[in-house]
Amino acid sequence: MHRRPALAVLVALACLPALSVAPLPSLGKDKDRKAEERRAKQEAQRAALAALQRGEILPLARIMQIATARVPGDIIEIEYKAGPKYEVKILTPDGRIKEIKLDARTGEVIKIEDD
Repeated sequence: MHRRPALAVLVALACLPALSVAPLPSLGKDKDRKAEERRAKQEAQRAALAALQRGEILPLARIMQIATARVPGDIIEIEYKAGPKYEVKILTPDGRIKEIKLDARTGEVIKIEDD
């Protein structure tokens, strides 16, 4: 009778090494995703700089002037996007966050929305 519980314990112990070596699938995918996001961001930065140097897009100082003239407040984030366009987030005096999308070539306001 004592052999059956001992056998169950031995089987359970034999399975432990296999369980402890099993990979965690989400860790590798998360790391790959972050690396890809970093590469994409760097490529967007290079593209924006090249476009600015060629005179194809407006400089940030001008984009900031246009954005704050339309929505007064403090700029908290600016992002360059393909299109080309800028997305500018502004913290308004009443505490709301507004996002303004502007054409990077002309400075034309495409859209203003609550964020």
